Amino acid sequence: MSITKYTLEPDAKPTKAQIKEIKEASKKPVVYDEDSPKLTDEQLSEFAKIAKQQREERKKKVIALRVNTSTLEKAKKLGKGYTAILSRMIDLCIDDKELLKKCL
Repeated sequence: MSITKYTLEPDAKPTKAQIKEIKEASKKPVVYDEDSPKLTDEQLSEFAKIAKQQREERKKKVIALRVNTSTLEKAKKLGKGYTAILSRMIDLCIDDKELLKKCL
């Protein structure tokens, strides 16, 4: 058995070779040992609770927002996903005290 290590870069997509390797690995049986023992039902239940909580925390709320026509046109020029970009911009502004002061 061999161990393969990768360094993942943010927003990097896996290569075709990596996708192939993942698909092949998914067909192999899981081998438990002392470094990675099988999880108990209690541990699995705890992981499920934590995962559900994290999904709730990441869930975004839908709001209505009034913006200038020119601002909306510029945002739409960013292409598909422009609303996610606007959301991240708001997050950055809210967290940046100096930038927030300029907007008040």
